[in-house]
Amino acid sequence: MNEPLAERIRPKSLEDYISQSHLVGENGSLTQQIKRGIIPSLILWGPPGTGKTTLANIIANESDRPFYILSAINSGVKDVREVIEKAKKSGGLFTAKNPILFIDEIHRFSKSQQDSLLAAVEKGWVTLIGATTENPSFEVIPALLSRCQVYILNAFGKEDLENLLKRALKEDSILSKKKVDLKETEALLKLSGGDGRKLLNIFELVINSVDGDTVEITNELVLARVQKNTVLYDKTGEQHYDIISAFIKSIRGSDPNGAVYWLARMIEGGEDVKFIARRLLISASEDIGLANPTALVIANNAFQAVTTIGYPEARIILSQCAIYLATSPKSNASYMAINKAQQKVRETGDLSVPLPLRNAPTKLMKDLGYGDEYKYAHDYQNNFVSMEFLPEEIIGTNFYEPGNNSREKGIKEFISNRWKDKYNPKT
Repeated sequence: MNEPLAERIRPKSLEDYISQSHLVGENGSLTQQIKRGIIPSLILWGPPGTGKTTLANIIANESDRPFYILSAINSGVKDVREVIEKAKKSGGLFTAKNPILFIDEIHRFSKSQQDSLLAAVEKGWVTLIGATTENPSFEVIPALLSRCQVYILNAFGKEDLENLLKRALKEDSILSKKKVDLKETEALLKLSGGDGRKLLNIFELVINSVDGDTVEITNELVLARVQKNTVLYDKTGEQHYDIISAFIKSIRGSDPNGAVYWLARMIEGGEDVKFIARRLLISASEDIGLANPTALVIANNAFQAVTTIGYPEARIILSQCAIYLATSPKSNASYMAINKAQQKVRETGDLSVPLPLRNAPTKLMKDLGYGDEYKYAHDYQNNFVSMEFLPEEIIGTNFYEPGNNSREKGIKEFISNRWKDKYNPKT
């Protein structure tokens, strides 16, 4: 049997499905819909190896519907239309037997490919199930996303992964014939990174590497038999988050060499170019901010450029942007200001807008005093008006404290001249 272990023991029913109890457990948000066969078009969003394809198959089986599969990697608009035409002929419109069209890695579909799905979903010719490892808010066009429910699948926990191993030993036609002592699992679980498919592949590799039908699984054996070069950069696992953290901290710490090194690690590992560019955008505002406002412009231009160009040339643009941010003066004053302001909102609730600041589009509002005593700043010298712009309960609260850099020193002087001691009272 040439099928990999993950395929050989793929569950066929909800009862056999491991993990994702928040979706398909006894009180899961999808459980009753699946049992009744009333399935909305939906997007399954989660890391690799968390059972998205398996769940789509189970939904089709449980609801007894025709099932069509497309992979976004090798399907075009023509393929989509052909499948939709087949689906239209195999099921009635808006019935419990609507065909299911499953699209794996739907985030790889272009806008035109996604557009070609709209009519079929809207008119009920198919029930769409899309699977993605990327945030659908960024990767799925709004018109299609608005017609789908989004369900999040979580990485497998320790108990889930161990249950997968035990089931493989019990149910697989090949492994069940061997005497396998699962003595230690830590190395297997760590190497899997929460990816069930990866776990089973490693498990099978280790077992097959031992001569005979008796195998004792230990951490030492696993690490010895799994070559280091098979543990690649995992775009959704722990290493993914550790490396992007090191990248951003290198920029924050003004080390261009560290920034470029961690950037190279991500590029070599096949990290999504837009993910890196988005983090650069965030860093430009969070870590540099008003110390160098041009940083945000550079990062935004870099995001647009790499989205258009893609790899391999995008690496040059990412490198330029990362070095620029790393060598820019730093300030987190804007970041801290919005944190303080949000905390104050949580503490004080919905405070009333002062009457002078309210708009008065109707006569009644004018009669009630909306907009009274408002002073139009452009009518005054230097655009300065002596007014209160905060609710009465928090007058004088200081959220923004300029950073200690040349540009923000100028901002601090401006605030001091304009507002005197209001936001920086003398002690």
